[in-house]
Amino acid sequence: MGKDVIIACDFNGKDECMKFLDRFTEEKPYVKIGMELFYSAGPDIVREIKKRGHKIFLDLKLHDIPNTVKKSMAVLSGLDVDMCNLHAGGTKAMMQAALEGLTRPDGTRPLLIAVTQLTSTSQERMKEDLLIDRPLDEVVMHYAKCAAESGLDGVVCSPLEAGKVHEVCGKDFLTVTPGVRFADGDVGDQVRVTTPEKAKEIGSDYIVVGRPITQAENPVEAYRRCVREFVG
Repeated sequence: MGKDVIIACDFNGKDECMKFLDRFTEEKPYVKIGMELFYSAGPDIVREIKKRGHKIFLDLKLHDIPNTVKKSMAVLSGLDVDMCNLHAGGTKAMMQAALEGLTRPDGTRPLLIAVTQLTSTSQERMKEDLLIDRPLDEVVMHYAKCAAESGLDGVVCSPLEAGKVHEVCGKDFLTVTPGVRFADGDVGDQVRVTTPEKAKEIGSDYIVVGRPITQAENPVEAYRRCVREFVG
């Protein structure tokens, strides 16, 4: 599977999102629809963007009891997204139930990936807020192994961790990495970040890029720059 840049369409509503996507007259970028947009515009936004020819990563980060997640994934499987996710912290039982729910009667399903630790999480925050004393890197790798053992396709992790995830879980286990900024850009509220070029070097399979593209003066050129630096 080739590398790709996913644009995080974290907009307040449908009109703002569609106006942004209208700028792309030549490309059909892979887009991420997160909670902000999904809760505002509902499932129809997924269908409409899909009709335009975009691949979609539906980023809702499910985390609940196994049965609830299984039923929810069964609903999401009908939206024809290309990728969706959940929190690895929900346990193997939840991840396995999610796979069952996501798999359609014909055996097909979107890619399913697990969030290890958010890129806004630091060692200090994890210890003080979550009472997890193990090193952040060790926790991320353990969550990744649990996801792989549960049959998932990959994880969301920091680009700085992508190479090691491949070492632990295999080269075909996908790493989807937010926390990517241009070398001359602002890191915002994320603490474990790197550049598209460095993410490629470390081993990210997909990079998720939001504000450096969506808030750029020329979003299309910013997207193309990302593709040049990451895909080549």
